[in-house]
Amino acid sequence: MFVIVVYDFNEKRVAKALKICRKYLHWVQNSVFEGEISQANYVKLKAELSRLIDPEEDSVVFYIFRTKRYSKREEMGLKKGGDENIL
Repeated sequence: MFVIVVYDFNEKRVAKALKICRKYLHWVQNSVFEGEISQANYVKLKAELSRLIDPEEDSVVFYIFRTKRYSKREEMGLKKGGDENIL
């Protein structure tokens, strides 16, 4: 599946959220990640973020697509993320 993750974490937890998401997806922009992910890794990603999140202060949004095939991506301006390989 193809997933886009957008999050807003408190300053105390944002670095940990970044580290978790980088294990599974490509960093696109501040607090935005995307990429192909297996169902098993998606479950792991959600579990790790759920242990970190404070529901009173933080939020995470998952956009889930069956495949990237029917999506279109356009960029404007400074490219912030990298296309580096995921571990």
